[in-house]
Amino acid sequence: MLSLQIPVDDATVIGAAVSAYKRGDFDDAFAQFSSLADAGDAEAKTWLGAMYAHGEGVSASLPKAFALYLEGAEAGNPLAQTNVGAMLAMGQGVATDVPAGAAWLRRAAEQGDVFAQYNLATLCSKGEGVGLDPVEAARWYRAAAEAGHYPSQARLGFLYANGIGVEKNRAQAYVWLSLAAQHGVGSALNALEAIAGQMSADEKREGAAGVERWRSRTAETSRHARLNPMPG
Repeated sequence: MLSLQIPVDDATVIGAAVSAYKRGDFDDAFAQFSSLADAGDAEAKTWLGAMYAHGEGVSASLPKAFALYLEGAEAGNPLAQTNVGAMLAMGQGVATDVPAGAAWLRRAAEQGDVFAQYNLATLCSKGEGVGLDPVEAARWYRAAAEAGHYPSQARLGFLYANGIGVEKNRAQAYVWLSLAAQHGVGSALNALEAIAGQMSADEKREGAAGVERWRSRTAETSRHARLNPMPG
């Protein structure tokens, strides 16, 4: 899963380029991003990478997308770091190198990018590119879940339901599966129905209170701007 969220200030120069992109004027956006990227702007390079990945305003090229993401990543852009990590892990536009991908994902995850946190948790849960570590996986899933990332909420709920990497807790499972299910994660809904049938009245009250608490804290951060086309 590639990173999709780039906050921008529309009053800035790059904000004007992003505005052109959002209104579908890809030729203008590509020209503006290219000019900024040539001047060394890491964020512009990240957007250009996305345009090459999409084939918007330019012929699609995953290798060029990766090269631009890498430049942005090396300059410290966490969103570019996430995309470099994901593409290395999946072998998109570059030879597969899961350990190197995991290293980039960790850098972005530590800066709070929820897509990096989700991807890194997934690698930890499978032992791919990193040591198998369900506790570490749960930690990263929770970080992303608390920021409103629905797939991470579903994964975290599953972990609580089964006691994987965390102590088994039906109320916590109910909280995170409910949040994910309310936003269309079908697997979460199925798991929620199963766990609800096992819960006591006290657990259900605790779970319902948790849903209300986290729903109010994660509603806005669950909305991600469209940037990259490729699923994780």
